Amino acid sequence: MSSEKKVRRIKSLFDLPRDEIFISGHGLCAGCTAGTIMRTLTKVAGKDTIIVNATGCVEVATTRYPYSNWLVPWFHSAFENTGASASGIVAAIRAMKKKGIIPEDKKVKVIAVGGDGGTVDIGLQSLSGMLERGDPVMYVLYDNEAYMNTGIQRSGSTPYGAWTTTTPAGKVWRGEWRPKKDIASIAAAHGIPYVATANPAYPSDMANKFAKGLEALEEGPSFIQVLMPCTTGWRFDPSLGITISRLATETGVFPLYEIDHGEFRVTFPVAKRKHVREYLKLQGRFAHLTDEEVEHIQKLIDAQVEKINKRAGKTVIGPLG
Repeated sequence: MSSEKKVRRIKSLFDLPRDEIFISGHGLCAGCTAGTIMRTLTKVAGKDTIIVNATGCVEVATTRYPYSNWLVPWFHSAFENTGASASGIVAAIRAMKKKGIIPEDKKVKVIAVGGDGGTVDIGLQSLSGMLERGDPVMYVLYDNEAYMNTGIQRSGSTPYGAWTTTTPAGKVWRGEWRPKKDIASIAAAHGIPYVATANPAYPSDMANKFAKGLEALEEGPSFIQVLMPCTTGWRFDPSLGITISRLATETGVFPLYEIDHGEFRVTFPVAKRKHVREYLKLQGRFAHLTDEEVEHIQKLIDAQVEKINKRAGKTVIGPLG
């Protein structure tokens, strides 16, 4: 079941079901794209789905007691054990099928959802165990690049140069000084059937990756990293969430690709990249950067693009326009 053999079923959002499974009325910040991501995810997954949600923005904003925005079974786990919780639910489903409580042929999709803090840092051990065991769970990381729910502290997913409350910008410290952790490659190193990066600015691509990730559960786990600009932590006007998301891919900051059974493919080629300053200038978390520091970040992106092109075996992300 390589990517070449599969047909992309979702050409536009009009191909998605009209039924709403993630409903309105949540408490997410104005301009937050997490609602868009979760709404698309649940439309693709359908009703026979169980959501395992790590502590984080999505968890606290969508399940304020006694209300919930989820019309499917939903389970809250701590930061550190989302992968283990999802594995336990898979085991429970298997047991109930053996006991005849659930029909053997009934397919129940288990989807774990977590932010970067609960995925690339605190929950990494639990995630790794889930992937290593081969448990059929699709793990969706909504990546807002810091611990936004607890005060905008840096995480392993915070990019170089970004201001956070624990990587402040001043005369000595210039924001985050470490590179962003490549969590998608870490997940892929477990040899799982499907890994992808996605972006809400490209909804059809994102929806297709959700669909492929769910298909892969016939063989094992899947992992999808979705960029999620945070209007509060990234310090941008709430109307610019999708604009910034799109610029992340157009500049090469966040390339869109999939690794389908070991086959690497960039799903949104960029013929001419935009300079990274177009992405950085819209975000207050990078407002302290000098021209020299911006150029250093551009060099880091150039190196990442070169690595992506080499892996793809051709130029799929072009030079600066």
